[in-house]
Amino acid sequence: MDTIRNILTFNPGRSLFFEPLGLNRNNAPAVLIPVFGFLLVFGMLMLTEGSVAAAFFTFLIFALVLVTIYKVEYSFYVLIFLVLCFDQFGIPGFEPFTYTTDYFKNLKENRYLPYSSAGVFNPIELHFILMALVWFFTLPIKKEYKFQPIPVWGSFFLFFITFCYAFVSGIRTGEFLVALWEVRALFYLCFLFLFVPQIIQTKKQINILLWISIAAITLKALQAIHRYMILGFSTAGFETLTNHEDPVFTSTIFILALSFFVFGVKGKQKWWLLILCIPLAFGFYVGLRRAAYAGLIISVAAFFVLLPMLEQRFLIKRSIPYLFLLVVYVGVFWNYPNTSFSGPVNLIKSGIVEPDKETNTQDYYSNLYRDFEDYNLAVTVQRSPVLGIGFGNKYDMPLKLANISFPLRDYIPHNEIFWYLVKTGSVGFLMFWIFFNAFAFKGASTLHRLKDPFAKAVCAMITIAVINQMVVSYFDLQLTYYRNMIYLGTLMGLLPTLIAIANKEEEEQQETERSNKEDEDV
Repeated sequence: MDTIRNILTFNPGRSLFFEPLGLNRNNAPAVLIPVFGFLLVFGMLMLTEGSVAAAFFTFLIFALVLVTIYKVEYSFYVLIFLVLCFDQFGIPGFEPFTYTTDYFKNLKENRYLPYSSAGVFNPIELHFILMALVWFFTLPIKKEYKFQPIPVWGSFFLFFITFCYAFVSGIRTGEFLVALWEVRALFYLCFLFLFVPQIIQTKKQINILLWISIAAITLKALQAIHRYMILGFSTAGFETLTNHEDPVFTSTIFILALSFFVFGVKGKQKWWLLILCIPLAFGFYVGLRRAAYAGLIISVAAFFVLLPMLEQRFLIKRSIPYLFLLVVYVGVFWNYPNTSFSGPVNLIKSGIVEPDKETNTQDYYSNLYRDFEDYNLAVTVQRSPVLGIGFGNKYDMPLKLANISFPLRDYIPHNEIFWYLVKTGSVGFLMFWIFFNAFAFKGASTLHRLKDPFAKAVCAMITIAVINQMVVSYFDLQLTYYRNMIYLGTLMGLLPTLIAIANKEEEEQQETERSNKEDEDV
């Protein structure tokens, strides 16, 4: 009877099943977990007739489940690192491991896994579900847990409702799979905006998350530099050597580095950013994305406006020599032929001045294609100006577009700000801007409340990241890219933690003032 009771209560220190093996309450998990993992991998090898890839992925999933159960935030760190390191779309001319792993594809489309019609989820969504379930079911056993309130929740709710309405109304007349592809990334942003504050609640956790983001974004820059080197230290006619999103991510790191110096942040992260700025800047350059340059310029301008007056003066004094060199550089190479040295200037110029058809054919036709798209969107919005045409429906094409290698060309244009207006109408478009503007204003107000330099720098980065993303999305496909919305949603999800830090600082200050007053009275 005692033996049965010991087995049912899982007491390794007394059970006859564990005593012969030398196991007890402390060492049993360390032995049993690897054994179970081995059996799981062996079973997958048998099931797939020796597929090493399937067995390897099974092992990774098993390890990820264990990490998630141990600490959800550790699992989240893994997710962010993988999202920033792997590629959702391929770059013509390159087949790197970061793309061929099919990390962003549905399981049924993954070349390394057995086909199953039920595999309509991708690894990211399964990871979201795993984290959410573990977090929810472990709440009752946590001694102390504080729900982090969501900022600007009213405007977020209105944005989410109108966004969902456009999805539901769209699939009634359009194609469900296309609509799902259009809205997936924005759903990720909404999920992370709500979920991240519940698992990242301390300054230390924010610091770790930033280290992981910096490391992953730097690795992508080094990957691009390696391609530049093997091509003979040139772009060799390629349109880009990075994914379209990577320079956008790099811009946020530039703002973080600038914030560290402006606010006087101390620590290793500041100096590592100073060292890494060189490879990051080079990786940004070989991305060859005009939209990224536009986003960076507006981000720096917005950062200056966001700063308190004291920090603005500090930035002006320190940046005068660099601004002078920048003006000279732009002036010298403004009308210079496109070379490695004049490349950034030519990219910026092509976005301001109409490119010459004879000397800059590629940018000329690229701009013309976008102009045609914008006209088509302007015509389409007149068809349903209030509620939009809904996701999953094609926009009108009174001006025929050139055939490009993008399967959703007829549904998603380059200008995804106008795209959102067409899909959700003026009502949804208004809620979209109310939410993101409200968030930016909340970030700005929080920045001025914070006293801790590190928290102020992170707050500035988060606020500017939203502005940067909106600018880039005006020129290029960004709101429908998984990596963009996951990264942006993560950053936005950090604001509640910074607000909590600001509240704590104010409480401590009030307590100090109260104590000082009491001492004076005595």
